Amino acid sequence: MCRLYGLRANEPTKVECTLVYAQNALMAQSQADLRGVSHPDGWGIGFYEGPRATIERRDTAAHEDLHFSVTAERVYAETVVAHVRRATVGSNSQANTHPFCYRNWTFAHNGTVTAFERIRTTLEQQTEEDLLDQRRGTTDSELVFYWLLSRMSAAGLDPNGTGARLELLVEVLREAVAYLDDLNDRAGAENPAKLNFLLTDGSILVATRFRHSLYWLVREGIHDCEICGIPHVHHQPGVDYRAVVLASEPITHESWHEVPEGGVLAVDHTVHAEVYP
Repeated sequence: MCRLYGLRANEPTKVECTLVYAQNALMAQSQADLRGVSHPDGWGIGFYEGPRATIERRDTAAHEDLHFSVTAERVYAETVVAHVRRATVGSNSQANTHPFCYRNWTFAHNGTVTAFERIRTTLEQQTEEDLLDQRRGTTDSELVFYWLLSRMSAAGLDPNGTGARLELLVEVLREAVAYLDDLNDRAGAENPAKLNFLLTDGSILVATRFRHSLYWLVREGIHDCEICGIPHVHHQPGVDYRAVVLASEPITHESWHEVPEGGVLAVDHTVHAEVYP
């Protein structure tokens, strides 16, 4: 189990207050989320300053690691993925820390493939060899990432390219979650799989809600930050600012919307969002 955060905006946006200082900032969630559960087994922040993401990851607790705050402070980006980990599959190590990245794709997972050891070989066999060779850790999440990229490739979405089609990506994710849940169940899992995925190429972003909480909101126009009172956007005159934010649980006092169970939140390259069943 983990907690995740995603931002997709049409102008570079500072995320420090969201990750560090907000009422329920990701750093606070690493110590205790709204359920009282801690997520001390590593943190990661991925952000796009060009076509590919920069990834900062540590295997320490975010609330105990000054580098988390330092990294959050310097991030101004249009697309950000952040994650704090509570280890379930795989040891506490930097290689097992989210988000994971391949070329221009970044991925984070909140949940667990509960029968992973029983279906790991099947997932490996269904993953393209060159993608499987990229695996560095031992988590269910990292293998699922490369497995998803393989399914994307089979559907005509080139993991090495750009300009992915959002509607096709949504369909790939919907089918992948359903298949993985069924595979996990048929393997005799004692508990159901929890499959909240966040996947982006920096231009489009998709997230699934499957047996874990997931919330989202839209920010339009330039507003003062409710935490520090200062706008957090590198704003260009004539641009109508727009951002879509998602998180495992509400981070601020804003009006967050709950993604329906089984839903897919999709954000297109113009930063407009739609929830698919």
